[in-house]
Amino acid sequence: MASKRDYYEVLGVPKNAGEDEIKKAYRKLAMKYHPDRNQGDAATEAEAKFKEAKEAYEMLSDADKRAAYDQYGHAGVDPNMRGGMGGGPEGFGGFAEAFGDIFGDVFGGGGARRGGGRQVFRGSDLSYAMEITLEEAADGKDAQIRIPSWDECSTCHGNGAKPGTKPITCTTCHGSGAVQMRQGFFSVQQTCPQCRGTGKIIPEPCPTCHGQGKVKNNKTLEVKIPAGIDDGMRIRSTGNGEPGTNGGPPGDLYIEIRLKKHEVFERDGDDLHCMVSVSMTTAALGGEIEVPTLKGPAAIDIPEGTQSGKQFRLRGKGIKGIRSSYPGDLYCHIRVETPVKLTEYQRKLLKDLDESLKKGGDKHSPQEKGWLDKAKEFFS
Repeated sequence: MASKRDYYEVLGVPKNAGEDEIKKAYRKLAMKYHPDRNQGDAATEAEAKFKEAKEAYEMLSDADKRAAYDQYGHAGVDPNMRGGMGGGPEGFGGFAEAFGDIFGDVFGGGGARRGGGRQVFRGSDLSYAMEITLEEAADGKDAQIRIPSWDECSTCHGNGAKPGTKPITCTTCHGSGAVQMRQGFFSVQQTCPQCRGTGKIIPEPCPTCHGQGKVKNNKTLEVKIPAGIDDGMRIRSTGNGEPGTNGGPPGDLYIEIRLKKHEVFERDGDDLHCMVSVSMTTAALGGEIEVPTLKGPAAIDIPEGTQSGKQFRLRGKGIKGIRSSYPGDLYCHIRVETPVKLTEYQRKLLKDLDESLKKGGDKHSPQEKGWLDKAKEFFS
C-alpha cells in the first residue's frame, strides 16, 4: 500500500500556514480537480487528487487534528490505526495508556480517572454530511437532521446486568479499572484488560442492551446553517457525538457542508460565475440583455461588436461569506450563439451579409485575420 503524502505538501503550504492560507489553498485545488471539471481520461487522476486535497484540508483545518498530525504524523489522525485520534478507550494506543496515568496530572491527558480509580474517556466525534443548495448557502437556513443517540436501557436501568443479577467487582484489578505493569525500572498503570477500565464485570449481560447499559436510538437535532457558508466547511454541535466511557464527556458532532451543483452558477469563494448566451445579432449590434442573479434578474448593456468569452462584472451580486464584510461579485461570461435550423430565406440573408462583410475587408473580422496570419506563419 502506497504511503500517504504529507498534508502540507498536498495543499502546497508551509507548516506554519494560517487558517486562511490553508483554506485558500484547498479551495484552489478543489476548483481545479473537482469531478465536474474533469472528464474523460483525466477524471480518475483528478478525482484522486480531489479526495487527497479534501482529506488534507479536513485534518489541517481542525486545530486538534492538526496538532496531533504535527506531533505524530498520519498515525496521529488515522482512526484505523492504534495511533489515530479515535477518541475511544485506546486513544493513542498502548504507549499512551501505559504512561497516561504518570503524566496525566501534569499534562491533562485524555484518559482521566474518577471515582475509585476508574478510567474515564471522552466519546468519539461523529460526522454528518449535509447537502444544501447554493441559495441556502447564500441565505442560511434552519434545518433538522436525524442523528444517533444513546438512552439508558429500560430493562437493566443502566447497569448492564440481566434483571435479577448485578455486576460484580473485577477480580483482575479489584475494582480499580487499572492494573500495574512493570517495565524495567518503571512501574506503570494501564487499563485493565478484563473489565476495560470499568472496575466491574457483568456475568449475565442484559438481553436488551447486551451489557452496555444503554440502547441506540435516533433523535432530531435543530441545526442553524449560517449565511455565506461554503462547500467543505463544518459546523460543530458540541456534545452530540458518541457518549463517553465510564461517565466521560460525550464527543462532538461535525456537520460537513456539501453544495449541490447549480444549474446556472458556479461558486468561487464569494464570487459567482455564469454563462450567458446572446444572439449573433445582439453581439454584433449591441443591446440590453437580462442576466440571472441569486436575488432575481438584472440588466446589462452589451456593446456593439461583443465577442464570445467577453466577461461582464456585476459588483456585489455574489455571496457574502461568513467572514466577509462585503458580498462578492457576479461574473457573466458571454457566449455568442450561432443560429440553427435556418430557412432558405434566412440562409440567403446570411450569405448576402457575408458577401457584404467580405467586401469591407479585414475591418469587420479583425480576430479572423489575426488567426489566419498566425496559421500561415505556422505552416510556413
